[in-house]
Amino acid sequence: MGYGDKLFWLSVLIQRKYAQICAELDLTPMQATLLCAIKDEPKRMTYLAASLGMTKNALSQLVDRTERRDLVSRVGSEQDRRVIMLGVTPTGKVLADAVYAETAERLPDIAENLSADDQRDLERIATAVVDAADVPASARS
Repeated sequence: MGYGDKLFWLSVLIQRKYAQICAELDLTPMQATLLCAIKDEPKRMTYLAASLGMTKNALSQLVDRTERRDLVSRVGSEQDRRVIMLGVTPTGKVLADAVYAETAERLPDIAENLSADDQRDLERIATAVVDAADVPASARS
């Protein structure tokens, strides 16, 4: 199995664990990701579409479904009324914090069979990959 294959299967393991956590909280992985992206402050819809790798139409549909559950709310920007900001509702904030905490606590389980040194190496490498990808610091809280 080549390097790309291994990264593919690592991605599958991570996605499977994340999907399990989301399902336990009655969220789809995309709803959970959306909530986590805006849990600390509202974000522009255009920014969210770009950062989540979604079309504006797909994001709007996701927001519609999530809004019907009273987890997010759209708000016009005070600076520019044409700009739509998306924020979490109090219920959405509770769920976003739960997803984030559960994921941070349980995702390392995928490496539980590694030695302590290998786990530290994986943490160091994961940090370097995230830093190189220019993920905003607010998204890494």
